[in-house]
Amino acid sequence: MLGVCLVVFALFQILPGDATKMLMGERTDISTTETIRKELGLNQPKIVQLLGYVNDMSPISIYNTADADNFFYLDDTKYTSYLTLIPFHSRSVILKVPYLKRSYQTQRPVTEMISQAFPKTLVIALISMVFAVMLGILFGISSAVFKDTVVDRGLLVGSMLGMSLPSFFFAILISWVLAFLLGDVTGLNMTGSLIEIDDYGGGEKLVLANMVLPVITLSIRPLAVITELTRSSMLDVLSMDYIVTAKAKGLTRNRVIFRHALKNSLNPVITSSTGWLASLLAGTVFVEYVFDWKGMGTLIVDALDKYDMPVLMGCIVFISMILVILNILSDILYAVVDPKVKLYE
Repeated sequence: MLGVCLVVFALFQILPGDATKMLMGERTDISTTETIRKELGLNQPKIVQLLGYVNDMSPISIYNTADADNFFYLDDTKYTSYLTLIPFHSRSVILKVPYLKRSYQTQRPVTEMISQAFPKTLVIALISMVFAVMLGILFGISSAVFKDTVVDRGLLVGSMLGMSLPSFFFAILISWVLAFLLGDVTGLNMTGSLIEIDDYGGGEKLVLANMVLPVITLSIRPLAVITELTRSSMLDVLSMDYIVTAKAKGLTRNRVIFRHALKNSLNPVITSSTGWLASLLAGTVFVEYVFDWKGMGTLIVDALDKYDMPVLMGCIVFISMILVILNILSDILYAVVDPKVKLYE
């Protein structure tokens, strides 16, 4: 995460644009510009800005309320609550929630904006992965069991097609077919979010049907990959000696597959699933834009369009944190699924 913060900070330092102009517009006087730059800390050397940025992002930070010109000054608008760990004169080491700054455009805390957008992205990402994993494992097992048959060849062709289709292209295609051409039959809308404003002024309403198209679109590629991985891993496991012994003992095919073979062939599926879930959380930008799904993707696109750097930086750091957490969880799942893997010695 420290590496991500350093790279993100360095990347956005070299991009063109001026935060003060985004806040005040092109017509602003020099004194106002300097005041805003001082409030944002943009008048300080880059190394001081970097240290302040890392200090804001870190859960354990240095808090200083005595002098705004000294390092790591934090005003009352940044942190509503924190726990003092080590007090030392005017400065203290504190424990707090990472601070992602405020939006240049709306002046809202970036944390608040992400907390409103992320659940919508998480919903379609999780449902897409559950759909992809369940069908992918089922298709992979079927392909391995019926190797070199019509079933196997058909699933392989479908997997290759699914991996070849770009998400944004498939999003447009499936929206046009299922919501435009067949809209009267399916009852689906071409665009729409999970929560929408009622047309009759009745407030907000939950529209679950709007999840169908984004979920299908997002699940196609991981479904294809998981099908291939399950097939390959299952074929390797089915050729092992203990599977041959289990068959020789008279165990049924279903018992051999689901009791003995499947569990030992899930490691690559777990790796792929956690990686794809992180990719879905980070890569729903185009899909959400096509379907007008008000999640992280829409938030990122709007921030890019308006050059809202705090929102962009906050979204990147947040998604990176999710990726790190998912990688840790995948390591833990290895030990649960595979008895040969241990978390510690």
